[in-house]
Parts: sequence; structure tokens; C-alpha cells
Amino acid sequence: MVVVLAPPSLALARSKLDRALYGAQQLSLFFPAMAAHHLFRVLSHAAVPDVPPEVIREIRRRYVALLRADLANVEANLYPRDLLFQFPLRAYGANLPRLLADMPRTVRRKKARNHRDVPDVDPARFPSYFRRTFHWQTDGYFTSRSARLYDLSVELLFLGTADVMRRQTIPPITRALQAAGRDDGRLLDVGCGTGRLLSQMAASHPALRLFGVDISPAYVGAARALLADVPDVSLVAENAESLPYRDGYFDMVTSVYLFHELPRAVRRVVLREMKRVLAPGGLLVLEDSAQLVESRTLAPTLARFAEEFHEPFYGDYLVDDLAVALAREGFRVESVTPTYLSKVVVARA
Repeated sequence: MVVVLAPPSLALARSKLDRALYGAQQLSLFFPAMAAHHLFRVLSHAAVPDVPPEVIREIRRRYVALLRADLANVEANLYPRDLLFQFPLRAYGANLPRLLADMPRTVRRKKARNHRDVPDVDPARFPSYFRRTFHWQTDGYFTSRSARLYDLSVELLFLGTADVMRRQTIPPITRALQAAGRDDGRLLDVGCGTGRLLSQMAASHPALRLFGVDISPAYVGAARALLADVPDVSLVAENAESLPYRDGYFDMVTSVYLFHELPRAVRRVVLREMKRVLAPGGLLVLEDSAQLVESRTLAPTLARFAEEFHEPFYGDYLVDDLAVALAREGFRVESVTPTYLSKVVVARA
């Protein structure tokens, strides 16, 4: 294979242009997201939080560090440049009026503390901890309408950094493949939701055989639509407490933003299932909310999140160190990396 390198001057010019375009893109997402936060507070008559100056400084520092890491990962060829600008502006623009129109219902639900306002579903299939309106969102995770609005709502929640944080799980995958001298293998995303991470993974490593599992049939349906052009992907709607795969089947397992929505006992069951389906020495990459063990400065903001957005298991999650939980389930933890308001934990089975 012949690799053609751009002259240093051209490469430097492109890098500077990318940084300028990327910065402009993120600012264009940041300010509308802040406006949405303000609107939600006004409608719900919520008080403006009194955030200590040191917390504001730490959040700003982490925000800038995340964006710098995103650019650095591209320059290090850990994932492709296109991911920096793969923001689905048209789809989100179409869904924004729907999200705004639904906001009064969300506000009324929050004021009434009605976290059980979800469609009637089979309790034998969907456990009690799942039958609730996380984030106070309409329909919980049970309908195609909820799935259509979810990604936009999360981007607004995280000020335009949800996809940026998700793809911080890709560098450990890339490095593991490089170390093994291969580009193929089986990767399972547990709690795949609407397929955003799998879409980024497919763009980064097209030779991987991709699998996704999520308990919500509606969200799996959305993932199938998003991944329709990916040639080798398999998606199923099942509970992560009992993964429908044989022992040792996967080389890699990922999971993003799942564990903070599970009770502690269920977290342990899911970790055991992940270890079961991983081959010996297989790679596990988890991303979820920051925890107090490495982010105590953010404690006031993290604690407020559980109350404002109805995350009933989040308070316990904050003190349930993922690295310790992984070690107790037999994983060998390799690294824990803060990523803005999240963290990435890398371990081996």
C-alpha cells in the first residue's frame, strides 16, 4: 500500500482550518443548548443554581480539554476526521420543533414528579427500574417518538458534546487493534440505544463485525434505521442482564451511559454478563457519568443532576466506583480517563 503524505505546510494549514471550523461548530451548538437550558428553567420555574466558582472553572477546563482531545485523536489517526463534522444538523433541525412542542408536557411531568408516566408495557419483559421517565422525557424509552427526540435532547443536555464524549471510547479500540496487528473482530455495544456509537465505530473500523443490544425495541428500531448502510451489524432488543450470546464470543465490548441508569445489583449482573461474553483477555470500554472518586470538585453539579432530571439510581452510582466494581467482577482495569462530565474506563476480561 502506498501512503501519500501531504506536504507539511498543507497539513498544517488543514489542521488550522479544521480547528477553526470545529471551534465554530461547537460554539454554534453551545449557545442554542444554553438557551434551551434557560427556557426549561423558566417554564418549570426552577431557580438558577448557585454554582461555586471553582466548579464553574473545573467544568470549563474539562469542556476545553474534551474538545482538544477530540482534535488530537484525529491528528493521531485514532478515528477519522469526518467524525468531527458528522453532526446530523438536518435531522436535529427537523426534530427541534417537536422537542420544543413537547417541553410543556415534560415540565408538567417534572412538577408533578410523575416518573411513572409511561405507556403500558409487559412487566415480565421490562423490569421496574426501566419503566420510568428518565430525564422526565415523554414515553420513557418505549416509543419511536421518544427515540426520535432522544439524541437531540442529550446533545442539548451536554451542550453539543454528547457525540464528542461517545467517541472517546474509540481510541482504546483503535489502540487494541493496532497492538494486535489486526483490523477485524467482533464488537458488542451494550445499551446501544439509537446506534450513535455504533455508527461512529463503523466509520472508524469498517472491518469490525458490530453487534448491539438494547432493552427498548423502539430504540433498536431507530438504530437499525441509522445503521442501514452498515454491511455487517446485528441488533437485538434484549435485556443486558441476560445477553443472548455464547460465552467468549466477543473480542470487544463497549457501553455508553448505561450504568448510571441501573440499580447497583443490576450493574453487577450486567458486568458479569459482559465478562461472560468476552473472550479471555478481551477488551471492555465503558463510558458513563463522572463519579466522585475522580471528580469530587463536580459534586454539587453531579448531585443536582439526579434531582433535576430524574435519575433515581444516579446518587448511588456516584459513589459506586466503576473501577472497583470491575475489579471485583474479575476484570483487570487498565485506565480511567475523565472526559468532560463523563469518564472512560478500559479493562480486560
